[in-house]
Amino acid sequence: MDLLTVSILALGLSMDSFAVSISCGLAERKISFQHAVKIALSLAFFQGLLPLLGWFVGSEIKYFVEHFDHWIAFALLSYLGGRMIFESLDKESTKGMSNVYSWQNILTLSIATSIDAMIVGFSYALASPGDLIWGAIIIGAVTFFFSMLGIRIGKDVGNRFGKRMELLGGIVLLAIGFKILLEHFFS
Repeated sequence: MDLLTVSILALGLSMDSFAVSISCGLAERKISFQHAVKIALSLAFFQGLLPLLGWFVGSEIKYFVEHFDHWIAFALLSYLGGRMIFESLDKESTKGMSNVYSWQNILTLSIATSIDAMIVGFSYALASPGDLIWGAIIIGAVTFFFSMLGIRIGKDVGNRFGKRMELLGGIVLLAIGFKILLEHFFS
């Protein structure tokens, strides 16, 4: 894999994490730098790890994952997006997304946005381990960068326009879930 190909792949794979990060920033406008790094590292770790996992297990689970990955991602993102929407409309709620940076939420978002990266790993069955490891590092680094940028954008927009932006964050998560589902049905 040449650097240009891996960079384009990394950019494409990081876009769901970027959108999710914007949602996190919208949901938790007072998010600290430490928590932003925690979210971005988790998203980047899974985005870089799952191509390696896909390459390693290859054809053993390819059939299962290809037939159900979109449903898993859709369910996870719909659950979190629906919860964000509900909490944004709840007049009593003062906390966004029940702690956007809880490990449960971070891992759910990380896995949901990285399943497609495992599919990419399946397609690189003939790549050398060295190329794959460098590819995973580049994918992780690009995802980290775009996740930090997304959190910052979401935080700034959320601070500017208030709590109702959490509604938009929930809609974004639902839209990503539907996008993943539609991509599967129309591919």
